[in-house]
Amino acid sequence: MQPTPLHASRDREIESLAEFDEVVSAGGSLVQYRVQAVDLTDRTAVLLSVDTAGAVFLGCSMAPEAAAKVRAAGALVFPPVPGLPFDPYRGLLYSPAELFDSLDTDYAATPDARAYAWFQQTKADGDVFASMLRAIHDDSVSDALDELLVDARVVGVMGGHAMARGTEAYKGAARLGRELARAGFTVATGGGPGAMEAANLGAYAAPFDDGMLTEALQLLAKAPSFAPSVTDWARAAFDVRERWPAGGPSVGIPTWFYGHEPPNAFAGHIAKYFANATREDGLLARSNAGVVFLPGAAGTVQEIFDNATPNYYESRGEPTPMVLVNRAHWTEKHPTWPLLQSLARERSMESRIALVDRIEDAPEALKRLGG
Repeated sequence: MQPTPLHASRDREIESLAEFDEVVSAGGSLVQYRVQAVDLTDRTAVLLSVDTAGAVFLGCSMAPEAAAKVRAAGALVFPPVPGLPFDPYRGLLYSPAELFDSLDTDYAATPDARAYAWFQQTKADGDVFASMLRAIHDDSVSDALDELLVDARVVGVMGGHAMARGTEAYKGAARLGRELARAGFTVATGGGPGAMEAANLGAYAAPFDDGMLTEALQLLAKAPSFAPSVTDWARAAFDVRERWPAGGPSVGIPTWFYGHEPPNAFAGHIAKYFANATREDGLLARSNAGVVFLPGAAGTVQEIFDNATPNYYESRGEPTPMVLVNRAHWTEKHPTWPLLQSLARERSMESRIALVDRIEDAPEALKRLGG
């Protein structure tokens, strides 16, 4: 029998114990399957009996006799790595509850903070094993993100982390996220505080009546920034989630590279990376329905031109819409718009860029640019 091509393996991934049981019950075989981070310690009898030729087990706990048997049958087994504050082989994106577990004690006790501490300890020591673990983790996250966003119309919302809760700018970004979500878009942000949190909050608020967002904004304003206390800032967000559970979904794509910026709790799906370059490019590349750039500083300026480059060369196909919000900010404080205009002139992307004064104008501009 010819081995299954690697490009077909996406349909043969198992990422939960329920999926494992379903596959075994349906076919009685794990040939060529990829099993990611599933605890199989209670499935020893199954592993001893099923065919596992060509299978790959990534970070799956299993009994020693089961591991020996599947290896002998031609499977590859990458065992769990003990002592890590994260799972490099994870099959699913993070949730806010997972990253902020133990927040009742203190933010420093959470998996998010502990992963950042590990990163700080290992990023400069030149240890190839640590760098390999980071790369495997980030690739696993990218795979999970691609699976989540199949057929989604994704609008990226970029903006600075300094935008404080309680400000008019923050309220506007939240209303933008809500309007985009209600229009059927998947809102994706850099997953951090400020403008990013506001847009994810808006998407979370989309299923509720308009009064919910007004009340939520008032509650959050009591902890306007993640400084000086990430713990208080995050607890305020979880208080909102508990008062209005089951909000709308959105995506946050943060990074441990900026460890001083915690992820926000309103993105239902969090793709957190160690490598910021992978995170930045992945966020923009997946924003297939366009990107809205709210006022920001160096990071947002970088994102504008990271997005403009493939639009300029059409390396990802037809250029996607780019909407910059706040004329004074992007023409005077950080005069990015004139350079973007000059790059776009007489190219296909010229009809896909816009500068608007008010955040309320961004959805209509996106619609116009997207045809």
